[in-house]
Amino acid sequence: MEDAQLAELYKEQLFLQYARIGKCLSSERRLEILSLLSNGPKAVETLAHQSGMSFANVSRHLQVLLDANLVRFTQKGTYVIYSLANPLVAEFLMSLWKISEHQLSDVPRLKQNLYQQYENVRTISKKEVLERMKTGNFLVLDIRPKEEYEAQHIEGAVSVPMEELDDYLQNLPQETEIAAYCRGPYCVFTTQAVEKMLKKGFKAYRIEEGVHEWRTS
Repeated sequence: MEDAQLAELYKEQLFLQYARIGKCLSSERRLEILSLLSNGPKAVETLAHQSGMSFANVSRHLQVLLDANLVRFTQKGTYVIYSLANPLVAEFLMSLWKISEHQLSDVPRLKQNLYQQYENVRTISKKEVLERMKTGNFLVLDIRPKEEYEAQHIEGAVSVPMEELDDYLQNLPQETEIAAYCRGPYCVFTTQAVEKMLKKGFKAYRIEEGVHEWRTS
C-alpha cells in the first residue's frame, strides 16, 4: 500500500473513532445522564428518578455511553453504580454547554425566560461570595442530593438538599445572608430555592456556577 493511501486510511479510521463520540451524544437524554453523573456516581435507579425516565430507558442509554467508553460502572451490593469514565468527560460537557450558549441563540433565550419568572432573585459572583464568607455571617448552601455533595462540593458549603430546606431555615437566624447553588447555570432548583428563602425574609442570592464551573472560573 502506498504512503498516500495509508495516510488516507489512517485519517478515515481516526475520524470514524471521533464520530463514535458524536453519535453517542446525539441524544438529549444521554446528555442529561452525563450531566447528572458529572455531579457524582449514581445507581441506575437514582438516574431514573432524577431524570424522570424509566429504568429500562436509562439502562439502554447507559449501554450506549458504556460502548463509547464515556461512563464506567462498579457493583455495590445489589446495585450497579455508574460514573463518568474520566474527568475529561466533565470538561468536555462544560465546553459543550459554553459552545451551545454562544452559538445557539435559543440557549440564552431559555435562560433569560427562566430569570424573568423570578425577577427578585439576584445572582452573586464568585468574588463576592468569597469575600462575604470571610465575614462569618454568610452561608453557602449546596441544595443538591447529599451523595452529590459528598462526591464534591464548593469549599465551605453546607449540604441542605432541596427537600430539607424548609426545616433548615426554621432554625436559622433571620439576619443570616445566604447563597445557594446546585448543578450549574441552567439548574432551576437554585432559583426556586433562593425565591423560597426570599419569601421567608432572608437575604439570599443565587450562585450561577456549579462545582465544576466554580473550580475552573
